[in-house]
Amino acid sequence: MSDTLISILQTLADLTGISGNEAAIRSAIKARVASHVDSLHVDALGNLITCKRGTAENPLRVLVTAHMDEVGLMVVGHTGEGGLRVEAIGSIPERLLPGTQVWIGKDHLPGVIGLQAIHRAHDNDNQKAAPLENLIVDIGAKNKDEAQEAAPLGTPLTFATRFREMGTLVSGKAFDDRAGCAVLIALLQGERLPWDVYGVFTVQEEVGLRGARVAAYAVEPHVAFALEGTLADDLPKEDKDVSPTTELGKGPAITVMDRSYTAAPRLLTHVLKTAQAESIPYQIKQPGISSTEAGSIYATRGGVPALTMAVPCRYIHSPRALLHPGDLENTLRLVRAAIARLTPETLAFS
Repeated sequence: MSDTLISILQTLADLTGISGNEAAIRSAIKARVASHVDSLHVDALGNLITCKRGTAENPLRVLVTAHMDEVGLMVVGHTGEGGLRVEAIGSIPERLLPGTQVWIGKDHLPGVIGLQAIHRAHDNDNQKAAPLENLIVDIGAKNKDEAQEAAPLGTPLTFATRFREMGTLVSGKAFDDRAGCAVLIALLQGERLPWDVYGVFTVQEEVGLRGARVAAYAVEPHVAFALEGTLADDLPKEDKDVSPTTELGKGPAITVMDRSYTAAPRLLTHVLKTAQAESIPYQIKQPGISSTEAGSIYATRGGVPALTMAVPCRYIHSPRALLHPGDLENTLRLVRAAIARLTPETLAFS
């Protein structure tokens, strides 16, 4: 039995799994795809690698990735008063952290990220984002020994956020990239496609695109699609008119170029023609921003044509992100149709 995209997203978003600690996410995904694929294994790095055989006699190997890890924090020290000193795992906007509630460790010990009271700060300090090294996570411990026992060095922290509906949108943490994971799960739960689909749920994307590089080397795909959650900065601008990177409700974002790769023109053309033929809304992400797993895949072995499709999300990498369910659905429609319409000739240079 297949799950709905929103129910999958809710389950995954409410779980915790910063880079290097993806076990809970991997377990939940495995339970949802095991009966829908022909093979499944976990590699030495922690990637969950699945394969769903195609119906064609001489199938292409199509790699589809989505990363399981989320940004978060890690305990790196303890104060004499019982506070936790932390460092970021992945890119987190420091200005959002003071006052944020967090969960510490696998038992979800509650904590709050503290900063000195505004009454004690100098006027100039009130206008600045406090650097992470000046912030303390308060867990209510009485002293250093109690803090060390509750949260030893290396303990992961995640945002204490629960999934919920907000009008026509949904909100939660870790939509980058639990949104992509939800789409990939639904793809694998669907009917077989002509080509072998290697659905890989990767680790450690937020700290260097590591899992996808290892997985691509092992699979040796002919073509690859990276499913992502990407930033939507479509709120009104007061100072000047700036084109948004992506917008909610306008379909999946196609990355033509980012800091890690440039899309193969023949594959990009194929995807855009597919979207037009299937009447699937899409948008082109403003180029040159961030990096994606396509960047680590396309330069693997002898080279792999690769493309990133992403679900736009407001407030990405923050304690609470927002997305439009329609964008989730249309990302699934587009990746499925793009794979179904692939031919060996699509990937050949003219």
